[in-house]
Amino acid sequence: MSGLRRSALVGVLLVVLGACGGEPDSTPPTPNSASTTGDAAPAERVYVSLGDSYATGYRPADAGTPAGADPAGFAYLVAERSQLRLINLACSGATSAQMRAEPGCAPGNRGPDAPDPAGRTQLDAAVQALRDHRGRVGLVTVVIGGNDLAPCARAQDALACASQAVAAVRANLAAALPALREAAGDAPIAGLTYPDVFLGAWVSPAFPNGQDLARLSVPLFRDFFNTALKAEYEKVGAKFVDVTATTGGYGPLTEMTQDPAYGRIPTPVAKVCALTYFCEHTDVHPTPAGHEAIASAVLSATGR
Repeated sequence: MSGLRRSALVGVLLVVLGACGGEPDSTPPTPNSASTTGDAAPAERVYVSLGDSYATGYRPADAGTPAGADPAGFAYLVAERSQLRLINLACSGATSAQMRAEPGCAPGNRGPDAPDPAGRTQLDAAVQALRDHRGRVGLVTVVIGGNDLAPCARAQDALACASQAVAAVRANLAAALPALREAAGDAPIAGLTYPDVFLGAWVSPAFPNGQDLARLSVPLFRDFFNTALKAEYEKVGAKFVDVTATTGGYGPLTEMTQDPAYGRIPTPVAKVCALTYFCEHTDVHPTPAGHEAIASAVLSATGR
């Protein structure tokens, strides 16, 4: 594959990955709303969640259900199954820089029953929540980085732009994670990546070069994006939850299966079609089965 064609294909991948912001709400934050981060019972243990629309539980409109954040998202499942009270500070559409430095989150971009950040950044709100519950923190999760890559779809050199974006994600994580670790003490922190949704391009009529895109996406996740994320999380003793692996993203594309909707296709493609909305709606977000898979991976990685 020529360098020019490869760069163009990467650009297509990046614009779709940037859709992990959901449908951002332009409504300004309301700092005076009640927050769920305070006054926990003495024996109550909490789970603090940060990140983007994967953490808020956003899903697209489907089968008559309107788009929006869903309490069946992985963070809510993990909290329920761990018997932890969830403090979900994630904000749909957030980049790694916004998680670290942008105050507030519009109500429509928050998860169900999420607290109002009251004009604070996700990071500052998380640090305060962790300090308020010191000794009673059961888990911290972070899923961020997909929205950082979105602008690269419009760049003349998508590969160079992606390299810079991943460097920015690493820099923002390097600044944010030590603060989370200090505030969390020895509580477990888990950093997540994403399913390789671009495998779904194999069956999508929206992508004329879908099979090439699917093939290119495997090293993009395995050798580039996920490697960078893993390195930063491990610096603070956080578990890296490789959601790409959990959802079958590294399987051989020569291994075939019979899919009821798409016929004979590679097994990794069939898995991503079942676990995300990408094949049906060209939407990067997880299906209920996908959130179940992510929740199981988090619980397994953190020994729960």
